[in-house]
Amino acid sequence: MDKRQFLGQVGKAALVTPFLPYTFSAQDTTIDKLYTESTDDDFWLRIREDYLLKPDYINLENGYYNFIPVPTMNKYVDHLKMVNYEASYYMRTVQWENKAKVRDRLSLLVGSSPEELIITRNTTESLDLIIGGYPWQKGDEAIYATQDYGAMKDHFELMVKRYGIITKVVDVPNHPKSDEEIVTLYENAITSKTKLMMVCHMVNITGHILPIRKICDMAHEHGVEVMVDGAHCVGHIDVNIAELGCDYYGSSLHKWLSAPLGSGMLFVAKPHIAKIWPLFADYSDDISEIKRLNHTGTLPVHTDLAINDAIDYLENIGLKRKEERLRYLQRYWSDSVRDVEHIVVNTPKEQHRSCGIANVGIAHMKPADLAKSLLDEFNIFTVAIDYANVKGCRITPNVYTTTKELNAFVVALKTLAKRV
Repeated sequence: MDKRQFLGQVGKAALVTPFLPYTFSAQDTTIDKLYTESTDDDFWLRIREDYLLKPDYINLENGYYNFIPVPTMNKYVDHLKMVNYEASYYMRTVQWENKAKVRDRLSLLVGSSPEELIITRNTTESLDLIIGGYPWQKGDEAIYATQDYGAMKDHFELMVKRYGIITKVVDVPNHPKSDEEIVTLYENAITSKTKLMMVCHMVNITGHILPIRKICDMAHEHGVEVMVDGAHCVGHIDVNIAELGCDYYGSSLHKWLSAPLGSGMLFVAKPHIAKIWPLFADYSDDISEIKRLNHTGTLPVHTDLAINDAIDYLENIGLKRKEERLRYLQRYWSDSVRDVEHIVVNTPKEQHRSCGIANVGIAHMKPADLAKSLLDEFNIFTVAIDYANVKGCRITPNVYTTTKELNAFVVALKTLAKRV
């Protein structure tokens, strides 16, 4: 039985037998037969009904927080009521057992062993645990890219101040000629003192998917460990950590998995668990257990439970079907403007190098002005990106987005591009 078949069976079992018996009712996350066997257009219109959409604007900024569909929200509220009802009894009896069950199911989704995975609050927490807990020595070197997320870059620079490490910064091209160009870019930054490199699985500002396995294989040949920023990947594309071959992997589950805010994950390969220092001291002296990195005090445990419901919802849609839809939506609008004068698409054209995220700019407009014009004139909400080699707006449709909305976006871009 492969991973997907097993996941499906686990998901169905979870729907029949929830982790806890509780009396608060909620809308089920199951999708009826007509729903799953409907035509593609009907299917996605049905999915749209599960989202409470603010009518003030077209939301093309789902990358920051890919908000919860109503069926998952109802289950989330249900968990909140149950935890509040049971209070300290729940916290002192089954909270850790239930979190472990969610972790086990999550590990199946991402292709890792449960013993190498913890549930965190977000990607920043996950990867900063590694950066801050790594056994640095003065003179050690780390590599990251200009296009990487600011919070982790800042933490590397904090290690420069604290331990005297040296950081090497590479610049990832928006339109690489080949995978080998990317691999060589990172390889050229390696020296005999390099210990760790951070690489984006999907660059958050452009949606560029990097060849992670090839980078990991190259780095390991040089004795360098690889930490992967997969903030935008889980629930967006098929992530199989075992196949990637990385040493560390972090993701935010409140993005494309559409779990509640404040849910993330961290993978640490078994050989490395013992050497990473935890952020907070743990009662356990067993340094081989990853859970010692997860001691961060009392948390909103109902959020952990809702990760299970978010996985249910994803499986009801089908990960492959969702990935194909997100890639289709991105290509629908981006292919329409790639050859338009004054419009610059900052995301690779090759299908395998991107999925739902892309970035677009207008040559004569600052990104902030473009974002403002899109919202003020056309009621389209995006986010401006203006650093590294990326000057434009990040565009992140969601599964509820329609081609009619994207048509409006394309018209807006072409209108603004003509204003020279």
